[in-house]
Amino acid sequence: MEQAAVSKAKNLKIAYIGGGSRGWAWGFMTDLAMDADMCGTVRLYDIDRAAAERNKIIGGRISAHPDAVSRWEYEVSDSLESALTGADFVVISILPATFEEMKSDVHLPERVGVWQPVGDTVGAGGFMRAMRTIPMYVTIGRAIRDYAPDAWVINYTNPMSLCVRTLYEVFPEIKAFGCCHEVFGTQKLLCSMLKTELGIDGVKRQDLYTTVTGINHFTWLTRASYRDIDLMPHYAAFADKYFESGYSEGGDDNWMNSSFNCAQRVKFDLFRRYGAIAAAGDRHLAEFTAPWYTKDPETVRSWKFGLTTVDWRMDDLKRRLQRSDDLISGKEEMKLKPSGEEGHLLLKAVLGLGDLVSNVNIPNRGQIPNLPLGAVVETNAFFGLNRIEPVYAGPVPAPVLPLVARHVYNQENTLTAALTCDRKLGYATFMNDPQLASVTLSDGLSLFNDMLENQRAYLPAAWFR
Repeated sequence: MEQAAVSKAKNLKIAYIGGGSRGWAWGFMTDLAMDADMCGTVRLYDIDRAAAERNKIIGGRISAHPDAVSRWEYEVSDSLESALTGADFVVISILPATFEEMKSDVHLPERVGVWQPVGDTVGAGGFMRAMRTIPMYVTIGRAIRDYAPDAWVINYTNPMSLCVRTLYEVFPEIKAFGCCHEVFGTQKLLCSMLKTELGIDGVKRQDLYTTVTGINHFTWLTRASYRDIDLMPHYAAFADKYFESGYSEGGDDNWMNSSFNCAQRVKFDLFRRYGAIAAAGDRHLAEFTAPWYTKDPETVRSWKFGLTTVDWRMDDLKRRLQRSDDLISGKEEMKLKPSGEEGHLLLKAVLGLGDLVSNVNIPNRGQIPNLPLGAVVETNAFFGLNRIEPVYAGPVPAPVLPLVARHVYNQENTLTAALTCDRKLGYATFMNDPQLASVTLSDGLSLFNDMLENQRAYLPAAWFR
């Protein structure tokens, strides 16, 4: 370990943009506190200053916890400029707009028979979320260019691909990447398969070798192995065995009582038809296809996953706010437990404190040769001292390519529409999503106009001229 790397890691400056949702911020703070190799200052900036102030208190308590092995100072910044100036790393985790706009994203399309399990990446909801998120990321990208041009930037916000793509559009020299844990869940499923089907216990997802390809929330594993065991034929038998019943380790139907769990039936169906392992949660995967899995709530239930309503999200925020109160007051004891995310490990890797390979969202530089250069794709990448090098994934398999490529080109057109406020291109792109395949043109235009109107407060005025 080089002395220069150690010295820099002991005086880090991290700008955290957003984090008012609490979940991501608290997990990141905890991971930092439990890593003895790094310490420094985290500057919190949120348009909801009160949320940042509360996170400052909680971050301080996490850092002061007896089990913490690293000490961090937490500050609240008044502006992007003050948060970013001199930062070594920038973490972005924002909620674009409010739950009212999210209600429009997720639920307004139900009037034309479009049911969205998530509504934050593709489809009608993902498109509209992108329309209001992209201008925000233009502002953030320009601020990074002006005040922290050498910083490494980690994005956690959805729509992931378009957030990262916007940062590079605004500031081509930016060192940004997007992190998502959806692939981790599928790697854990493979570990569970090894245990239940092959009797091999104790395997961690990091012990597997997987080739990752595709785009965020529509990623695919084209190769998977554990030591000398090729997992693909075992997964084929696994998918056949549990296709009808679904699979959950332990055999319970926990998908019925969760807004996030699933019984893997969408994954199994996609594998049986396309020959690659779909590597995201079923509720995300279902949004990238025609409405095979989301025709109506009954169809969703038959595939054994759930629709995450915005009312549930609002209730969940109330629970998080109450927990925030309890942590600040001392009613709830602060406990340190790793989040399971890799953000802090990626920071360490680019500081020279241990190389790492992980799936990441970055522009395509040829790691997927049959997708457009410059489009943001998700593959493995090597993280080392002051560098990220994408790992060659090879071409997206021919059966899967039409599914993935359609969304890549839609996302490129979505970015152009957002940057130019082009209603004609926006509507064409909106209607080109496979989720809207059964919607009539007149109903689609009405829905597009109404959903766009619901974003008015967060869109450039040029949209409405």
